[in-house]
Amino acid sequence: MATTPTVVRIAVAAQPATQSGKATAGAWVLQFRPAERPRIDPLTGWAGSGDMRQQLQMSFPTREAAIAYAEAKGYLYEVEEPPPAR
Repeated sequence: MATTPTVVRIAVAAQPATQSGKATAGAWVLQFRPAERPRIDPLTGWAGSGDMRQQLQMSFPTREAAIAYAEAKGYLYEVEEPPPAR
């Protein structure tokens, strides 16, 4: 049975609207893409999935560090460049 490759998204962390501090500004995050579609639980009606990795988010100080981690683990990655500053 062939396994599908793990795909991750690398992007600049979004700053929460409720915080004005710059401590985590510019940090890069690595997030896993969902490996399976959500399914509806017949008892509660809530959407769920057996894929726990989509809840995981890792922070890195630079874009290159996040890419190096993805390459070391053998993940396919997509890099989202930050929008230009206004």
